[in-house]
Amino acid sequence: MRTLCASTLIGEFFVIGFAGLVAMKDPDLSMTTVWTVSGVAMLLCLLLCGVVTRPGGVQLGWALQIALIASGFVVPTMFFMGAIFAALWWASVHYGRKVDEAKARFAAQADAESKAA
Repeated sequence: MRTLCASTLIGEFFVIGFAGLVAMKDPDLSMTTVWTVSGVAMLLCLLLCGVVTRPGGVQLGWALQIALIASGFVVPTMFFMGAIFAALWWASVHYGRKVDEAKARFAAQADAESKAA
């Protein structure tokens, strides 16, 4: 699960950075505000890569997805990009858990076979 979720979060890192560049063109927003919010979100993406398998990591990832969708109120394209990444996040968590379960089954099977031999 960690690899799939981390890949999604790294993709989000770049998308948030590009959205920050787009948001800078809004005359109502200061550059400091844009890069503070974008920087915090980008840092959260990187930190979540390391804690996604810990308790609460997946929930923090969902909070990031909601924030990414909500950023569409500033950069309208982010409604679409946020929805895409929310779907990718779901798939990463769902299929990542299935892969982890399969790895555990194969490891248990290999361990049982080595003990039997």
